Amino acid sequence: MKRRLFTSESVTEGHPDKVCDKISDSVLDAALAQDPYSRVALETCCNTGFALLSGEITSSADIDYEGIVRKTVLDIGYDSEEKGFDGNTCAVEVRVDGQSPDIAMGVDKSAESKSGQSDRYDLIGAGDQGMVFGFACNETPQLMPAPITYAHSLTARLAAVRKSGELGYLRPDGKAQVTVVYEDGRPVGVDTVVVSAQHAADVDIERLRRDIEEHVIRAALPSHMLTGKTRFLINPTGRFVVGGPHGDCGLTGRKIIVDTYGGYCPHGGGAFSGKDGTKVDRSACYMARYACKNVVAAGLADSCRLDVAYAIGVARPVQIQVETFGTNKVDEDTIAALVAKHFDFRPQAIIDVLGLRRPVFSETTNYGHFGREDRGFKWEDTDVADKLRAEAFGR
Repeated sequence: MKRRLFTSESVTEGHPDKVCDKISDSVLDAALAQDPYSRVALETCCNTGFALLSGEITSSADIDYEGIVRKTVLDIGYDSEEKGFDGNTCAVEVRVDGQSPDIAMGVDKSAESKSGQSDRYDLIGAGDQGMVFGFACNETPQLMPAPITYAHSLTARLAAVRKSGELGYLRPDGKAQVTVVYEDGRPVGVDTVVVSAQHAADVDIERLRRDIEEHVIRAALPSHMLTGKTRFLINPTGRFVVGGPHGDCGLTGRKIIVDTYGGYCPHGGGAFSGKDGTKVDRSACYMARYACKNVVAAGLADSCRLDVAYAIGVARPVQIQVETFGTNKVDEDTIAALVAKHFDFRPQAIIDVLGLRRPVFSETTNYGHFGREDRGFKWEDTDVADKLRAEAFGR
């Protein structure tokens, strides 16, 4: 029997980097709500009492940047100086330009369309070069790796008990980390759970640890995965009062592993938040997840990774490669052919199929962009699985 451990982490919506991600995605949604063809690449930086928005936006939308920042910060829960950050009073600075014309000319008209190709999906090119990865596996009902799924469950639960008042002394910042035990490639238990939760200054640490174990860890994780040997490390430093942007500078795009698969598969390096659908480092990751999830849901493989690469200004990927790690039930070449037939990775096709001109992005920001079956994200549908199964197995 081969035994190994794998660890993934998640962070709450009050983590300073996630505050920035949420602001950037909220601005993106505001632009798309008024102008579905907005081009947005927005970064946010926040620190004590301050938020800076910087990037490139080309849109006919009238965007209330300051209002969006304040509402986003208040909705997260930073509404007083006592919590270290206050959306009512924080300073907001905006430094936004239009999209570079050198980038726009490649997106507006792809290399293929310039050469006379007529397919409408060839009209726009990729907004940048780069590679992306999609992944799915049958470890969990969401067809996601177990460690990141469990870590997100913990941080989502931290937010829920804070907002409901069940553990009203909690503050918005927090992190969770889960180490899962694998035997012969399958998750069989949880070795270690780490939770660090920001809290009010007057809370007894032993009470907090008892509450977190009962109301967060045991409420969020499957009971059969917790054993007598599972370690709980709750606020291991003993105190976490100073948090959020007051405790650490935040920046959009610094939680790319949290956003995807928890390190379970490679990452191309491109962040998601604040980018519209022409940016393939976001949209093509979504499409790759969609394809992989349908492959696994169809029973073609227990685990599937898709590697896709683009050149700026070119609609068609320069590489699409399937990897099933020996778990495939049909030939990998067959799976690759079916992916090519049923999933179009040109930017315009991705935007159309996944509905990426709609203001849906602020909903993606927290607790992972993948495995979120309760949010109606098209890339989490398994509506192609029946076709793949029928064509692969002849039934």
